[in-house]
Amino acid sequence: GKPRALHSAVARSSSVAMATAGALPVRSLARPASGPLCVGEQRRPRLSAPEPARPGSPVAQSPASVQNKTVAEEPPPSPQQEEAEPQCTYNAERVIGNGTFGIVYSAHIVETDETVAIKKVFVDRRYRNRELHLWREMRHPNIVTLKHAFYTSGDSPDELYLNMVMEFVPETVYCVMKRYAKQKMSVPKILVQLYTYQTCRALAHLHVSNVIHRDIKPQNLLVDAGRGHVLKLCDFGSATRSGQSRPTLVAYICSRYYRAPELIFGATNYNTAVDLWSTGCVLAEMIRGRPLFPGENGVDQLVEIVKVLGTPSHREIIAMNQQFFNFDSPSFEARSWDTVFRKGIDPEAIKLLSALLQYDPEARILPLEGCAHTFFDDLRDEHTRCPEGHQLPADLFNLTHREQRTCPQSLRERLIPSWFARAPASPQVAAVGSADESPTVR
Repeated sequence: GKPRALHSAVARSSSVAMATAGALPVRSLARPASGPLCVGEQRRPRLSAPEPARPGSPVAQSPASVQNKTVAEEPPPSPQQEEAEPQCTYNAERVIGNGTFGIVYSAHIVETDETVAIKKVFVDRRYRNRELHLWREMRHPNIVTLKHAFYTSGDSPDELYLNMVMEFVPETVYCVMKRYAKQKMSVPKILVQLYTYQTCRALAHLHVSNVIHRDIKPQNLLVDAGRGHVLKLCDFGSATRSGQSRPTLVAYICSRYYRAPELIFGATNYNTAVDLWSTGCVLAEMIRGRPLFPGENGVDQLVEIVKVLGTPSHREIIAMNQQFFNFDSPSFEARSWDTVFRKGIDPEAIKLLSALLQYDPEARILPLEGCAHTFFDDLRDEHTRCPEGHQLPADLFNLTHREQRTCPQSLRERLIPSWFARAPASPQVAAVGSADESPTVR
């Protein structure tokens, strides 16, 4: 039938076929004459899941005391970090996450009795760590705070690990969805609104600095139900700046369901819009209770997208990748969203979803425009509460200095409810925004 013909048509395309193995084309990289490459742009040893349990592993010693060190190789911290850079002893407690290039574990600071999370990644001394560099710049209420960074040695003298200490946030959007699914319940609408709004706000902060996160997924959206379901974006291991010459496309595996179609079409000049597509996929998953585009590989991923959104037009294909001319596919009409989701879905949620899941990257709604969408009007009602009865996060509408500078007055009036505009500003958020760099919009 037509689905099989579509699958064959996609597979015949050489650009998409390269993505079948779960990875996009990756160029071979040589060190430029002007300086070192970023650590994210070369092959590194895999830190597998069993490693924390191996006797003698620096992470495996639980509890393990690790003395914070000042490291000459790293650039000096920002003034905000320098203020809070004491000598600390960290007792590792348990592994809370692991991936291809790193391990995350919770730890206890002996001197302050504080619980933190520490991300440990392998370091190649020839390369600069891009994640640390970008993360230090990104200070925002909806981005997990980087507190300190220090190095530890591995099993051999040549092994060096960078440990990035961040605030500990107890849950992820993925865990929240799993919990409701286990109870055969849908994620409450107010949580879908809260999580999507805060994700858009975090992306607005990144994108104004031309930073692409490149790995938006439920596992990278941390939430704290005890603080009004405040959301914090984490994991800058795949992040890069747009506008740099031909950024390397990261081989996503777990993140395949959230991959923008221009990446599947082999684009290498993509921009911040890939994060907006991923946000739409997360929004749909929270509403639906399961991934919207569950492809098994690169080819299958595009097939799943086309089966829902219809066959992209020639103009949309060129918008995704100007070098792509050989997509010969049977024509599919877009499905009605009523056939994708259960009955009773807020039509405003569907409108926002449609604005995010556009084939043309430039047609996707921008993050702050998304925050002003009518789908979030419930959040702007001062009587709205979380499912547990708690108030919403205190800083939900408290714009940072950077947000205020880059947000037109007309948009600001739609974003900030009148009752909040009359309330005094939070000094903490004002301080967070004061270190922002000058903006550049997409």
